[in-house]
Amino acid sequence: MEFRHLVSFITIAEELHFGRAATRLHLTQPSLSAQLQKLEKSLGVRLVNRNSHEVGLTSAGKEFESQARLIVQQVEKAALIAKATAAGRAGSLNVGYNLPASRFVLPAALATMSVTNPDVVISLWEKRTGPQLTCLTDGTLDVALVYGYPRTADFRYRRVLRNVPLVAVVGKGHSWAGRSAVSFAELAGQSCVMFSREQCPAMYDSIFAAASDSKIALTVVQTADDPGATAHMVSVKPLVGFASILRANSGGLGVTGANSVAVKLCDPVPTIDLYAVWRSEEVNPAVFSFLESIQQLDDMKNMDGSCAAI
Repeated sequence: MEFRHLVSFITIAEELHFGRAATRLHLTQPSLSAQLQKLEKSLGVRLVNRNSHEVGLTSAGKEFESQARLIVQQVEKAALIAKATAAGRAGSLNVGYNLPASRFVLPAALATMSVTNPDVVISLWEKRTGPQLTCLTDGTLDVALVYGYPRTADFRYRRVLRNVPLVAVVGKGHSWAGRSAVSFAELAGQSCVMFSREQCPAMYDSIFAAASDSKIALTVVQTADDPGATAHMVSVKPLVGFASILRANSGGLGVTGANSVAVKLCDPVPTIDLYAVWRSEEVNPAVFSFLESIQQLDDMKNMDGSCAAI
């Protein structure tokens, strides 16, 4: 059974006249008759009764017509979807993100995609940098919104946000809790809680680079890979953790009732950049449509304040 035979049969059913049907299909009547015969032979049933005066469908032909129409409609729909997917207007997209990206990047990007690419189904996955890049490698993510960029030819990247300041996170009973800012060198006398480097290499390296610039060594006494766990740990122990100022603001650190607070760091201010990352060999047009929808954000280093308030 061939698709063109179904189209020819449907046209015969609509016209009930071989001459008109052949004209619509740009065929000769003998060619159209041959197609019908091949279709009936493949099915093993007669679909059309034809004599010198009239053309009519058999009972089998009437039933087959409705089913044939469904098949043709589905094939036409599949063709439209395929074309839309090839153009990036349809398909699926898995996007990884961190908390700051969810607040400052995704709202505008998703709003744009809903207008320009409304048939693209976007799934969102909140993860830290390391897990996002792992998922990007194994294909479970198509785009990663992460801190720092991977130094490998397997990925391409574009900076979205520059100089996001990092802050110290302490419990409300800590001696720093009432201060607006502290110099980084003061961490020399503090016990710190850190995450493992593979969770977020850019943030980890920025913190230790600031320690090196301050000529101090950080005393790391506990590890917490989950950002929420850091806030819990510092709320019950005299520890200092770290977070981006965007996470601190989004997480409500320091608001009434919170058990942990964010304190600005300066001299130097450790910062990180936010990047969109995708595979070098990416071929999914929806990925590039999504990347085009991401707005370039402003430099945020002015959020760090100054040490004048210490």
